[in-house]
This record gives sequence, structure tokens and C-alpha cells, in this order.
Amino acid sequence: MHKSFPIILLILFGFSNTTYAQLGFSHEVGIIAGPVAFQSDYGQRYDYKTNLGNTGIGIGIIHYINFSYAAECNCYTPETYFNDHFKLRSELSYNKTELEHLGEWVKPERTSLGADQLRAMKGSTQLTNIGMQLEYFPYSIRDFTARNGSLGPFVSLGAQFSYYNAEAHSTLGTLGTPLSTFPKYLTPSDNRPYGFSTESNSVWSIVTSLGTRYKLTPLRDLMIDLRFQYFFSNWVDGLNPNPDIYKENKANDWLVWLNVGYIYYLQ
Repeated sequence: MHKSFPIILLILFGFSNTTYAQLGFSHEVGIIAGPVAFQSDYGQRYDYKTNLGNTGIGIGIIHYINFSYAAECNCYTPETYFNDHFKLRSELSYNKTELEHLGEWVKPERTSLGADQLRAMKGSTQLTNIGMQLEYFPYSIRDFTARNGSLGPFVSLGAQFSYYNAEAHSTLGTLGTPLSTFPKYLTPSDNRPYGFSTESNSVWSIVTSLGTRYKLTPLRDLMIDLRFQYFFSNWVDGLNPNPDIYKENKANDWLVWLNVGYIYYLQ
């Protein structure tokens, strides 16, 4: 199933864009890329080094429905508040993050077996995402489009469906033994034999972002976008110690993605 999943996403992505194309609205396409900070069960909670250390990279392709302009007549649509302040964004993206335990409990001065086990434990997660966001521009989209060098700030809210591939291992040996595995990860959790898992699965998430566009030319924009993505699962990183026992790990996984994009207006 996992080998065909990206193909299915591409088909759905293309079908969605074709459907909107038939409605006569104008379209924009673009690419995005930037660093991802994954907040997971690796490392110390609320630790600055952990937040900066467990990072990766994300890339994606995006498509916009521009309600303010009609491609079929090469003219503006009726001037309603919705048409002049909202765009619908579709996205297909991929990110990967390498994960490790950082913070207080793995400092060099800690020489216990538990500290060695945490230092030896490594992981990663890969995510393929498809979804939509409704972007709100507080200032007029038409005014932004008309002036080179203008800024178009926006906020957005939407949902994504993701397919993740999580991996966990230890340099001390196979995970699942008292020699290689920190005790909290040996406890059964969520119908799994351990508090870790190497699995591929799907998950829904809520996505919200804050960003701005910069008008380069009449048909080209630059964009910077800070995204927050919250997953409805605590297994996306491959770790989920029993939340009934280990309260510090009960929160679901989430990430922050700072991406820069290049957008082209189709005519």
C-alpha cells in the first residue's frame, strides 16, 4: 500500500485542481521549501536544544484558486468581500526529520545505563501530505496584485491527510530488550507491545499558518510562511510511552515548518 500512496495523492491533487479549473477562476502554482522542527517524544519537554535539534527539511508543490480574477474572460470577478480577501490553497508536500534524545537527561556528565540508552536511541519520520487551506488576506487582493513591491500578509486554516513512515533504533542493539531500551519504552502502549514502533500509517492533522507574499512582478510572488501542524496521533514519530503512566508524553505530535515559496500566476 505504501508504495502506491504517493501516486494516489498525485491523482487526487490533479483531480481537485481540474475540477476547480472548470469553474472559471484563475489559478496560481508554486513551490515551497524550508526547515521543519518536529515536536515529539524524543528529548526533554520544553527544552530549547531539543526544539532546535530535532529538525529536518520539507518541500512541496502548491496550487491556489484566486477568486478575485476570472481566467475565462481575463477580468475581475464581482467585487465581493470573499473574492477580494480569500484564496483556496491545495498542497502536496513531503518532509523528513531525524530524531534523537536531547536535553538534561543525556548530558555528558550523566553516566548511568539509562542515559546511555537514551543517547543511543535514534529515529526518524517521513511524511507525505495532501490537503487544503483557506487563506485570509486582511488587505485587498486586487490592490496587492496591482502594485509591484507590495506585501500581502495572510493567515490560513485547513486540514491535511498524511502518510508517515516512522523508524526507531538503538546503537546498543535491537530495541525491546532491557539492555538497549530505556524502561519507559518497554511498557505496552496503545495496544502495542512497547512504547516505540517502527511503522507506516496514515493520520489526519489540522494546519494553520501565518505569512506574507511579496509582489515581484504582475505574475510572480515570493512567499514566506510559518506553519503549525497538529497530528491526531502520538505515533507519528515512532514513540508513544504509555500516557497513563508517563504524563509528560501524553501530547500528540506536532511540527513547525518555516517555508519560503515562489508562486506563478497562470493566465
